[in-house]
Amino acid sequence: MALKATVFKARVQLSDMDRNVYLDHHLTLARHPSETDLRMMLRLLAWGMYGDERLEFTRGLCADDEPELWQKSFSDEIELWIDLGMPEESRVRKACGRAQKVVVLAYGDRAVPVWWEKHQGKFSRFDNLAVCFIPGDQAQVLEAMAQRTMDLSVTLCDGEVSVGDGEHYVTVTPQWLKA
Repeated sequence: MALKATVFKARVQLSDMDRNVYLDHHLTLARHPSETDLRMMLRLLAWGMYGDERLEFTRGLCADDEPELWQKSFSDEIELWIDLGMPEESRVRKACGRAQKVVVLAYGDRAVPVWWEKHQGKFSRFDNLAVCFIPGDQAQVLEAMAQRTMDLSVTLCDGEVSVGDGEHYVTVTPQWLKA
């Protein structure tokens, strides 16, 4: 018998001072059996960083041809493609060809510098690609917030993302490798 995804519900109050976006949104996330709480919370962080009424979670790990999140136009064109981790150059190339803007949120303190050194030259040719690194100590605090039902406050100001759930609080400072 195949393992089923675990459903998580999150109410996110988003205040993005940098873009003047203010949302109170109810999100449903399906965590794949092979996905960690850390990765799921980084998906939530990505939603907070780019929050929009049309930004949605995809099938993610279950689909090779979809990102973790995407935002589509009303004519079904991909405006924003968000991937997590350290994707191969071929995947990033395909994403950059399909979407107006591609963002990669890389995590893994020891592995990211090696991955970035290997791919930096190849990635430099993609004008619609942005890559940021999420520091591990900040990501671990996010991971501690993972609950089946979450009530999160996300505030973006001057490039920093503050996330709180009433018990935990963290300010994530994304390190932009390519903006």
